[in-house]
Amino acid sequence: FTDCHLSILPMKNWRRRMWFDQTGLPWVMPSPNIPTLDTATVYPGMCLLEGTNISEGRGTTRPFEVFGAPFIDAQALCRELNHLKLPGVFFRENYFQPTFHKFAGDLCGGAQLHILDREKFRPFLTGVEIIKCIRKNYPEQFQWKQPPYEYEWKKLPIEILIGGPIDSVFTD
Repeated sequence: FTDCHLSILPMKNWRRRMWFDQTGLPWVMPSPNIPTLDTATVYPGMCLLEGTNISEGRGTTRPFEVFGAPFIDAQALCRELNHLKLPGVFFRENYFQPTFHKFAGDLCGGAQLHILDREKFRPFLTGVEIIKCIRKNYPEQFQWKQPPYEYEWKKLPIEILIGGPIDSVFTD
């Protein structure tokens, strides 16, 4: 892209620190699986679950806001995640049954994220800590999704999602 000529157009009545709901504009879903601003807020971290066998809530009315698997004890998971005191988020135990995608038709135990302070909330950190917690507590059931993913046939999907080697973020 060395021959790319980039122009930046200023926007009126907008500041970088604004949240979408502060613009006065109507929300338009950027994806069928990102129906709300809450979903968009958690997505940058919760999309990491796409690189695992844990349901990221697709096939529910709250994709990326709920997550889990049939083998997860929702109460124990939420107790441990809330004990971490991750900034700006509370985990509420949740049971859900996806209508499609991972574990379609199966009852999954897990959690629903509730953003308490979106200025303090750190989606990527939260997603990483969720995966670490599940890996620690369910080592026999947890699995990294295998290729292919997004037209990539060699790299693990989680490596595509985190932008580098798996051990740069997840160490045993």
